[in-house]
Amino acid sequence: MRKNIKLTALAATASALALGLTACGSSSDPSSSKADGGKTDANKPLVIAASPSPHADILNFVKDKLAAKEGLKLEVKEFTDYVLPNTATEQGQVDGNYFQHKPYLDDFNKKNGTHIVPVTNVHLEPLGLYSKKVKAIGDIKPGQTIAVPNDTTNEGRALQLLASNNLITLKEGVGTGAKLSDITDKKGLQFKELEAATVPRALGDVDAAIINGNYALEAKLAPAKDALALEKAEGNPYANFLAVKAGNEKDPRIEKLAKLLGSDEVKKFIEEKYQGSVIPAFGAPTAS
Repeated sequence: MRKNIKLTALAATASALALGLTACGSSSDPSSSKADGGKTDANKPLVIAASPSPHADILNFVKDKLAAKEGLKLEVKEFTDYVLPNTATEQGQVDGNYFQHKPYLDDFNKKNGTHIVPVTNVHLEPLGLYSKKVKAIGDIKPGQTIAVPNDTTNEGRALQLLASNNLITLKEGVGTGAKLSDITDKKGLQFKELEAATVPRALGDVDAAIINGNYALEAKLAPAKDALALEKAEGNPYANFLAVKAGNEKDPRIEKLAKLLGSDEVKKFIEEKYQGSVIPAFGAPTAS
């Protein structure tokens, strides 16, 4: 009996080791995230990780109203952070994700050694300039203070928005990575750097503020109505897109979902539900 127990334990250990090696090989190979060697069952539900709003809302509209006619079984898995959707996609725990823009993804891949690639743009949550003290951009005068997000991605966006509306002048060619030190002419304005999530709460303490679309919505601001200036969708590198692990772009289920996300029905849903707070931005992602 003791000998049998030993043999059984050895067999279990060998099986566990083999399973562990298989799992490690699968997750470290950038060309294959599927346990079956990359083959996809077209009838298997497609699982997409998404932020709750507007991403999951848009996906659930597709799931409830459009997926059946394309023979697509869609499952939406909500995440409230910006790391797990990519790691879950990389490891094959989900088939793709929808929550991010290209500058964020490029930085994430570089820092984490992941292999996530964009498939198709869906929408833009436009960054906007807001104020409780002035009614128009022309009312912003030298000596006044504008709050901007302090993280690299959003501060660059904020400064580009200010520059495009002639409130500041930036060094030529700085692009979306612009920093306060890249301003060549502040035109008498002062700037207060804050965490993006806290900017709406500071709106009453400054003369104007640059606020992310999602945070504007949470603060009960209507970007299309309340913003003094908004980002435009055309050519914008911050459009949010459907993404997958490299090598899975041609998964038939992903192709069906990409088609549905770019449909007239989704465009109408976004426009009617969000009233300019979220803007359709269909098409190929803008290169960074």
